[in-house]
Amino acid sequence: MEEGSGRICGSLPRYSGKERVPTVDAQPQPVNEQAAENLRRILASPTYQLAEQDTSFLARPELRPVRLQLELLKPEVAFRDQKIESTIVVFGGTQFVEREMSQERLRLLREELAAAPDDVRLKRAVARAERMAANSRYYDEAREFARLASAAGQADPPRAFVVVTGGGPGIMEAANRGAFEVGAKSIGLNITLPAEQAPNPYITPELCFQFHYFALRKLHFLLRAAALIVFPGGFGTLDELTDALTLRQTQRMQAIPIIMYARGYWERVIDFQFLADEGAITDEHLDLITYADTPAEAWNAIVSFHRQRAAGVEPDRAAVAAPTPSG
Repeated sequence: MEEGSGRICGSLPRYSGKERVPTVDAQPQPVNEQAAENLRRILASPTYQLAEQDTSFLARPELRPVRLQLELLKPEVAFRDQKIESTIVVFGGTQFVEREMSQERLRLLREELAAAPDDVRLKRAVARAERMAANSRYYDEAREFARLASAAGQADPPRAFVVVTGGGPGIMEAANRGAFEVGAKSIGLNITLPAEQAPNPYITPELCFQFHYFALRKLHFLLRAAALIVFPGGFGTLDELTDALTLRQTQRMQAIPIIMYARGYWERVIDFQFLADEGAITDEHLDLITYADTPAEAWNAIVSFHRQRAAGVEPDRAAVAAPTPSG
């Protein structure tokens, strides 16, 4: 810098902050129609969009790591904002709906069968509908369980034992509905499927999410879980159950009670004792499972588990199977 000259190495004058700085027109005017057309193409080009606004770019295979990170972070940020401390995961079948709906479905099928009494397909459909109507009690019981858990856990933030479901119909709807009916928050983790699954109307709006990746959805099911209750269901329910059992078996997640609701149903579906007898699992792995047949029994099993954990006692199978009243 030349001493006292305000110039750097004899080049540009120092800017004092008082001079008027020339600006470039934010929207330059094209000099002819050809340039005007090219400018329109520039502004319409996806490459000119901000990367965060370019959905086609974000959908590219190369951006999968970014999408995975977004699906991890979006619910996590919302849970923190809503002060969700812990959750109770409720799994169960989509086909077990409330009694009125199942009875109406059965009535319509019986009318069809009456008009075609030799139709084997209709006979099978009626038999299935009869069982589904009988199984509608699971809808009522999931609803009652969610009422119990939600009323007990959400008196004040941070919110504990917040019901989380897959956000769809059937048992999922029943659990969200039970929380809704006692004025509590509940979570719905929907997922995009070929047969589109709309969210049920009882989820807390700011806690309803839509996932693309099953892996991230499963992660958020269990990340804050304080308990898992598995109502009767089909392949999806079995998939979610065995995922949780494997993570507990391998000690890759926190200790939680896994409640299998309706012993008679589940003992016909999976013979865990047979797996132990055959050496496929150890006898100790049977302790990961607790059965319950009423909403109160399921809720008390969860309370008993966490009371023993808080007291420094490792819950055992017998203690959890015969819980003390929750008070």
